[in-house]
Amino acid sequence: MGGDCGEGVPEACGRRSFEARARDAVWEGAECYRLRARGGTRNEVKRDRRSGIKRTRFLFPVASSAAGLLSVMSLRSSLSRLFQKQAHSAFKKSVHSVAVIGAPFSKGQKRRGVEHGPSAIREAGLLKRLSNLGCRVNDLGDLSFTPVASDECYNNLIVNPRSVGLANQELAEAVSRAVSSGHRCITVGGDHSLAIGSISGHVRHCPDLCVIWVDAHADINTPLTTLSGSLHGQPVSFLLRELQDKVPSLPGFSWIKPCLSSPDIVYIGLRDVDPAEHFILKNYDILYFSMRDIDRLGIQKVMEQTFDQLISKKQRPIHLSFDIDAFDPSLAPATGTPVVGGLTYREGMYITEEVHNTGLLSALDLVEVNPLLATSEEDVKATAGLAVDVIASSFGQKRAGGHSGYDQLPTPSSPDESDNEERVRI
Repeated sequence: MGGDCGEGVPEACGRRSFEARARDAVWEGAECYRLRARGGTRNEVKRDRRSGIKRTRFLFPVASSAAGLLSVMSLRSSLSRLFQKQAHSAFKKSVHSVAVIGAPFSKGQKRRGVEHGPSAIREAGLLKRLSNLGCRVNDLGDLSFTPVASDECYNNLIVNPRSVGLANQELAEAVSRAVSSGHRCITVGGDHSLAIGSISGHVRHCPDLCVIWVDAHADINTPLTTLSGSLHGQPVSFLLRELQDKVPSLPGFSWIKPCLSSPDIVYIGLRDVDPAEHFILKNYDILYFSMRDIDRLGIQKVMEQTFDQLISKKQRPIHLSFDIDAFDPSLAPATGTPVVGGLTYREGMYITEEVHNTGLLSALDLVEVNPLLATSEEDVKATAGLAVDVIASSFGQKRAGGHSGYDQLPTPSSPDESDNEERVRI
């Protein structure tokens, strides 16, 4: 499957994309030879240039005779091929510089195995797939999180608060270094409590970022509303400014600063939302699309409304936080909290394709792959392979196949050998 991996730093992080400049160059060149082909004069070119074409000159007069017209048409064809080759070359050289960080962490929830998610996803071919898309891959390996010797529950309910706080602080530093070095950052988990660190590290260099949270669960309980005590169901509450006075100070969490406002996040795929989470979503005006909304609107409309909310007024970096349990369990069985009625493969790929098409993706989390919960090796491979598809699609893999391999079709230079043999036989 083909794709165009694009440039390493999105425009919204302060640089205009190389692809955009290349597209402009091709457009201006096309306008040049279009004016020539219709018999435009040097003055016409200048007038047209004032109305849209910049820094474009004709250095010789336009022919008016039939021979001249043929010459112009030949020039037009040559220029067309030249600009196509230049654009193709520019796009091939202009690649994502992608940093991959493994985060083998499981203490944001109570089930063993999710710490093996990064290794399963690597074994499913993540790095090779990204390389084949033209990405320049910087594999930063797996983080080795500092163990916490004694980590008592907070309020007799919240499990492993110090471990979760410290692990996220270490992840935030790693993500911050990757983004500051010009990479787009992929965090492979691990449980979804890791989004506290990945988003906190990302926001240090892209303070106006927005978040698309694809998940069966809202993960916006506070430590005072959670029913399970697991912090993988609470990360958004620590990041949201509007909830700052509703979240108690947990041991290990003093470094966290809320960095998102309600309009900065959109949920897609919800179908298992706790009562307190539903109250928060409604009363703090957070845009979300449940599976019922996806059934009702269609995934295309969902993505249109998502982008209208997040980037219609201002182009800004996108942080995509994708929990594998957003998919239906028939597709992703190896995960800790599966919920029936999830995304289809096509819906999931459409989400990531549309995110890629914005050109604004700056960081991505892929979390909650748990190989130990699979009932067979096939289930592990299916879930890990699906995770690779999600990441690859976010970085340019196209279901329609490759589009950047050909500048033009080859033409035969001599009769086919079989034709010659047939003539001899006859």
